Amino acid sequence: MYQISVQTRARTELVDITSQIAGVVSEAGIGDALCNVFVPHTTAGVTINENADPSVVHDILKVVDSVIPFHDPGYRHSEGNSAAHIKSSILGCSLNVIVEGGSLKLGTWQGIFFAEFDGPRSRKVWVSFSALV
Repeated sequence: MYQISVQTRARTELVDITSQIAGVVSEAGIGDALCNVFVPHTTAGVTINENADPSVVHDILKVVDSVIPFHDPGYRHSEGNSAAHIKSSILGCSLNVIVEGGSLKLGTWQGIFFAEFDGPRSRKVWVSFSALV
């Protein structure tokens, strides 16, 4: 298993970690496999989406924040970060990407994003590999 560190700078943020994950693939010397990306945090997640146009990230965060607001009188969690937990649960904490010939098999416009919902913080992402069957 490998670990990468992510330093977030805002309460809600999508950080492109594609190059770090590709670096782990290279470092591991993986040819063909399934790359497992896991975020071990309850107020963060991981997703794949467009990394060519930053307005896509802006739009995603705008909608997520409007659908799940940070302040709601109905929230009961005493730490005040209920929205972050909800966003993390909806987005998910893991994903898989095929590795073929030592490269991530992502679409032309796709990137892997760490999703911060309770920042800024120092975070980690765990990466492992499974054999393709």
